[in-house]
Amino acid sequence: MLCRSRALTFTFPPELPVTAILPELLATLETQPNAVLVAPPGAGKTTLTPLALLDAPWLGTQRLILVEPRRVAVRGAASRMASSMGEKPGGIVGFRTRTDSAMSARTRIEVVTEGLLLRRLLTDPLLDGVGAVLFDEVHERSLDLDAALAFCLDMQREMRPDLRILAMSATPDGRAFTTLMNAPLIESEGRQYSIDIRHTRDIPHMRDLPEACARAIRQALAEEEGDILAFLPGVGEIRRTQALLEGTVPVFPLHGEQTTEDQDRAIAPSDTRRVVLATSIAETSVTVSGVRIVVDGGLRRAPRLDPNTGLSRLETLKISRATATQRAGRAGRQSPGIAIRLWSEMTQRSLRPQDAPEILVADLTDFALVTAAWQEVMGTAPDSLPLLDTPPTGVLAGGRELLRELGALDDANRITVLGKRMASLGTHPRLAAMLCAARTLPERVTAACLAALLEERDPLRPRPNRPSGPAQGNTSGADIRVRFALFERDDPRADRASLFHMRQSAKRFLRRMGERDVPLMPLPDHAGALLAAGFPDRVAQAAGELGRFRLAGGGSARVSANDPLAREKLLAGAAFHTRTSTEITLAAPLDAENLPRTLLDRTREQVETTLDGTSGRIIARRRLRLGALVLRDRNGEISPEEAQTLLIQQVAANLAQALTWTEAGRQFQARVAHARATYAPHLPDLSDDGLAASLDWLEPYLAGCDRLSQVKALDLLSILRARLDYSDLAALDRKLPPRLTLKASTHDIDYTGAVPTVSARAQAFYGTAQTPQLADGQLALQCALLSPAGRPQAITADLAGFWKGSWADMRRDMRGRYPRHDWPEDPATAEPPKPRPRR
Repeated sequence: MLCRSRALTFTFPPELPVTAILPELLATLETQPNAVLVAPPGAGKTTLTPLALLDAPWLGTQRLILVEPRRVAVRGAASRMASSMGEKPGGIVGFRTRTDSAMSARTRIEVVTEGLLLRRLLTDPLLDGVGAVLFDEVHERSLDLDAALAFCLDMQREMRPDLRILAMSATPDGRAFTTLMNAPLIESEGRQYSIDIRHTRDIPHMRDLPEACARAIRQALAEEEGDILAFLPGVGEIRRTQALLEGTVPVFPLHGEQTTEDQDRAIAPSDTRRVVLATSIAETSVTVSGVRIVVDGGLRRAPRLDPNTGLSRLETLKISRATATQRAGRAGRQSPGIAIRLWSEMTQRSLRPQDAPEILVADLTDFALVTAAWQEVMGTAPDSLPLLDTPPTGVLAGGRELLRELGALDDANRITVLGKRMASLGTHPRLAAMLCAARTLPERVTAACLAALLEERDPLRPRPNRPSGPAQGNTSGADIRVRFALFERDDPRADRASLFHMRQSAKRFLRRMGERDVPLMPLPDHAGALLAAGFPDRVAQAAGELGRFRLAGGGSARVSANDPLAREKLLAGAAFHTRTSTEITLAAPLDAENLPRTLLDRTREQVETTLDGTSGRIIARRRLRLGALVLRDRNGEISPEEAQTLLIQQVAANLAQALTWTEAGRQFQARVAHARATYAPHLPDLSDDGLAASLDWLEPYLAGCDRLSQVKALDLLSILRARLDYSDLAALDRKLPPRLTLKASTHDIDYTGAVPTVSARAQAFYGTAQTPQLADGQLALQCALLSPAGRPQAITADLAGFWKGSWADMRRDMRGRYPRHDWPEDPATAEPPKPRPRR
């Protein structure tokens, strides 16, 4: 297949199987917006498909985005495509990752990670200048992928029907996306040489895996030809295996914590025989040239939510049969190969068929934040997003609860101003809250360093559930401040790659906060207060036994009795490790007598009252609470007069919670506020601040009350109405009526916004030539015209002008979507449909 692009001319290699189906794919996307491509590893889908789409008429001069699951895959895909054109990345093909990029004005194909696309959609929800988005390796089902694809489909459905979306999968699991995307399936047979699969005996314990893997590699080196790719669950197993192979052939690690140069060195072609020891990073997207033998340890590490602590942690899990097949396929990319599995055939039959999608097993706090941010910019409720799997209700509710505690969501789960700032930082909401709490430059530097320490692997690697004293050879303990020195100088105990990533990450966080070329000199005194801003539920209070602490979020945790932090009264915990118990692995002390504002804002003084059965008097217990912790506790018996005073204080402290506010009450409050601003400035101030300023209006109704439940039972609307005399109430109902009667129906007016709004389907406004008047014309009323499905289509304060102007555009759009409904040319003179009689 010959490609004659505006910028290049080259021939797609006929030996790559995906070449055969490219004409079908191009024809499909010419007439349909979406498609699903299933092509096994080695078929060429990642490299050839984006290039084939460059000359598509519907793309024009727009860019194409290729989405990859990992940074190493982004760079690899961009390099291979650019090389096929005789270029380097940054020309026609460019890329962006969290740590580096290569882009220019010439770039037409932009390769990005799933996380970067997700954050870009929140700032550029229409993807201006982009004509197609290609999601590669969709079968991996990461949380960022599910969210980004859902956002793209929602945006395509509502605003960008011209956008093409292609889902590409290396396994048959990709077929599930055809229903979600309403897209046809296009399959490539792929190119796969024969693979000799060999099973061994089961490994007794995971600690024996490095030795078993090294033994299998040494045997393969002696008996077979070709490079070897071995899959191990983590960096620790890779290093132990590498040490056991010392003195054989060159050994290259490949994992996500390496520098870009080290990763490129591991996957680059080699003239000599070699062994590559990789994590699951090499399962898909990454091509390691020369591999003919795969040694599979059968394990991987994946994030899992611990229901006992509510924390997400990496667990070592057995891989699925689908993953085992995919790993084995790496041996047959260039010639017949061998796959050595370090488990028995019986164990193979017991493996689960597929890996669970991340949305079903991971922490959903970040997902809850980005979907709330998407609702803010696009209006689509999270529950309405097109997702393959519904997120677990309890886990999602837990994520939203944490976001409310961090101040990112309000009580209605709408994103706050702080939440928007947090979402823009592109990191976990806990770290984002910590960054947002930093006000001064020294605090921002300290927050960036703390975020880097928590986001990257701990360079001092404390061993959980082990003492940390000098006798054990680990003097770092759990104090996160000890790690601050690593930003200024190296430490022989620290891992070199972790140090590099940690420092780069801190600089990246500072750039996101608008700071550049700032020395990394974190201040230990700020650590506890900043950690508490992002981890308020992990504030820990000493609980008697040395080293044992109670957590604000519930439960308990420990530090080693030898750790200096064990003697602190209050800690801000950040990192935990859970086995048989929960251990605090990273924390900083807090001054209990001088708590930071971020914590004080989250404390509440709780007054619990009980009735003494003997005296009949109220006994009050006042507690200053932070989550499950009691920072101050006082007891006392109080008289009925004091009980009434206590109730007044409770109402004044939290008017919205102490009283029962109904929708009618809030609307009445808003109507009075509008009346005060227009025709009746003499009316009393019924705003929350005005009511809380003096509770004289409430005191008569509290006579005889001795419980908060009695206060909540008061008819608040009647009490507020009683503050206006008869003539003022009559004028209010006449000038600012609670409901608006149109020609055939009546609808509530919402006064709680800056401009009163009446919302109804467009047909309800037929026959209404002018916008109805409020307050004798002193207050504007805006009309929200809804589609038959109840979605806002237009908001106007000038119905007459809207009918003559913008109605034509709305009518044209609505007639296509809802042909069964009446869409007259002149709604001002049309009759609204009669309401259906109720059965």
